Amino acid sequence: MEKKRGHVLAVPYPTQGHITPINQFCKRLISKGLKTTLALTTFVFNSIKPDPSGPISIATISDGYDDHGFESAGSIDEYLQNFKTSGSKTIADIIQKHQFSDNPITCIVYDAFIPWALDVAREFGLAAAPFFTQSCAVNYVYYLSYVNHGNLKLPIEELPFLELQDLPSFFSVSGSYPAYFEMVLQQFTNFEKADFVLVNTFQELDLHEKELLSKVCPVLTIGPTLPSMYLDQRIKSDTDYDLTLFDSKDSLLCTNWLDKRPQGSVVYVAFGSMAQLNNMQMEELASAVSNFSFLWVVRPSEEAKLPLGYLETVNKDKSLVLKWSPQLEVLSNKAIGCFLTHCGWNSTLEALALEVPMVAMPQWTDQPMNAKYIQDVWKCGVRVKIDKESGIAKREEIEISIKEVMEGETSKGMKENAKKLRDLAVKSLNEGGSTDINIDTFVSKAQSK
Repeated sequence: MEKKRGHVLAVPYPTQGHITPINQFCKRLISKGLKTTLALTTFVFNSIKPDPSGPISIATISDGYDDHGFESAGSIDEYLQNFKTSGSKTIADIIQKHQFSDNPITCIVYDAFIPWALDVAREFGLAAAPFFTQSCAVNYVYYLSYVNHGNLKLPIEELPFLELQDLPSFFSVSGSYPAYFEMVLQQFTNFEKADFVLVNTFQELDLHEKELLSKVCPVLTIGPTLPSMYLDQRIKSDTDYDLTLFDSKDSLLCTNWLDKRPQGSVVYVAFGSMAQLNNMQMEELASAVSNFSFLWVVRPSEEAKLPLGYLETVNKDKSLVLKWSPQLEVLSNKAIGCFLTHCGWNSTLEALALEVPMVAMPQWTDQPMNAKYIQDVWKCGVRVKIDKESGIAKREEIEISIKEVMEGETSKGMKENAKKLRDLAVKSLNEGGSTDINIDTFVSKAQSK
């Protein structure tokens, strides 16, 4: 009798930082023999225009905003409510469509931001697993807050080294972004009822925190979800992230420019797809990096915050300002000496996996906690000191931090630590590694339903 193949329906939250890791996880599942279908909202599907001939099948669902996406919603609360209503119905439609086919859906992997997807899975008797796009440490802190009705008592008994400024911004800046805070807490409403809880990290990176989380739910660490060819090289076709919402036309310009720069000489500056710096912070940053050779990604929405006439003053031989960059190609280029980052989890994992020491300038949500781990736990970077009065990182402090990572006394140690972490990441993905075993465990469950 032919072995049942298993068919996973993967449902990401419709932003770039959430689509990419789930899409990458799907590639791993395909390499293990599963069929996968990625469910994108109609708006995202029309924005990305994915390749229909790719190994991952694509289906569309509705978030209630098919024409203009999240931007056309009145508020985050309104968006989430409509996503739940329209999403539940359209996910159910996809499951029903496949129900009597040769490949019925056997399991749903859904972004932890949409916990209602578990109810849809159970309605059809399917296995289900939320996919957490942040670290075990951050998820554990959010969980503690969830069971304590949004509060958090310090010190945290199991993580005593965390101080207020090291916690996600919802705690250090009381009352900030209440709708987003509610969203991260809602991840835990039913997660212990899922078959597994998937986390985009690798066991060796935060083992203690993984064990803490495992006491309350069935955790499987299944990361890092970088393209295989940057790490274990077991999936030859997985060379890049292939679904992007951003205009990638600067890609060649960027890599050609880097190839002409000396090894370890360039400061790479990028703050992800969502972080917003205020005008004063942009001015301080612009002044600080001008003393180095740099590659700075400034999104179109942020460009107006640069000092007047700044772009005209940039020495094109020494530095480059772009609207977008192929981040993996940049971080793996020998010219990069350090990564000045907002410490979003995807960027942090990429830097760790590609051995790039970091200058941490966290902005909000989980980023301050990632910065704490970068500096004090993994010891592969430094966090820029913030001016208490203005709440921003001054140019002098940014400069000091860059110099420390690029050429300071501890610089060599940071690079060695980054290399150790990369080696552990590769080992986890290799046959018999912790991530590889966890993915096999998940595959067995997805096939058995």
